[in-house]
Amino acid sequence: QVQLAESGGGSVQAGGSLRLSCAASGRDFSNYGMGWFRQAPGKEREFVAGITWSGDITEYRDSVRGRFTISRANDKNSVFLEMKNLKPEDTALYYCAGTRGIYYGLSEDEYAYWGQGTQVTVSS
Repeated sequence: QVQLAESGGGSVQAGGSLRLSCAASGRDFSNYGMGWFRQAPGKEREFVAGITWSGDITEYRDSVRGRFTISRANDKNSVFLEMKNLKPEDTALYYCAGTRGIYYGLSEDEYAYWGQGTQVTVSS
């Protein structure tokens, strides 16, 4: 069983930056692919970024590619999302999620573990 806890959200102006962190507790964190998802009010939850167990492969949704960077520190049981040049459309509740395998998934159905979320608000 893995428990996830996000932190680092907040309110920033457009063009600003935030770094989200996800701390994992439990066994075998380093064996799991991890992802970040977000959900804006009135919208479905969507994939933002994913990273394999070793960190050697990452993937991003088109709208954040080049602005967001996902990384992980297995020795610290943590995964991060560095967000730069934030836009108002990035406003959402951001979730950290973990699969039961070594790869990340693009669909939330592929994830077994979820955090409670951290709010990111970007004003214009």
